[in-house]
Amino acid sequence: MQTRIVGRVWKYGDDVNTDVIFPGRYTYSISDADEMARHALEDLDPTFAAGVSPGDIIVAGRNWGCGSSREQAVTCLKQAGVSAIVARSFGRIYYRNAINQALPIVTCDAVNGVEAGEEITIDFVAGTVIVPDGTYEFDPLPPDVLEIIESGGLIGHIRRQLGIV
Repeated sequence: MQTRIVGRVWKYGDDVNTDVIFPGRYTYSISDADEMARHALEDLDPTFAAGVSPGDIIVAGRNWGCGSSREQAVTCLKQAGVSAIVARSFGRIYYRNAINQALPIVTCDAVNGVEAGEEITIDFVAGTVIVPDGTYEFDPLPPDVLEIIESGGLIGHIRRQLGIV
């Protein structure tokens, strides 16, 4: 995992739930990650799936990923190329699912300091999000979380720990 990333912002508000991130109507009919990515955020932002590029970053308000424990809500964004999510707060289960799938997430109040399409820089070790209007701080990701993300997710991390590579 890169400890510092730069990406273009997709900006969203509060309470974006897992049914909106990955539409619930596809939960049991789509299992391919590439197809999941084609439906990411389609009910909230119909331009997202076609417009997202590898390395882009989502910046959102409070309670990103609230709702059901749908893993597809992380899978679709990661597969679409999202490199990180910065939000004021996360749904508890979404937060854990993101770590488990090696999608870096940052709890920080940067949403008001950036507009969609602008570039931001996240330094996971220093605990900073640099946006056009300044720098926002967050608690740096703990070493164990960085290890999980660097291992490609929780399964990769456990395999590494067990020597099964």
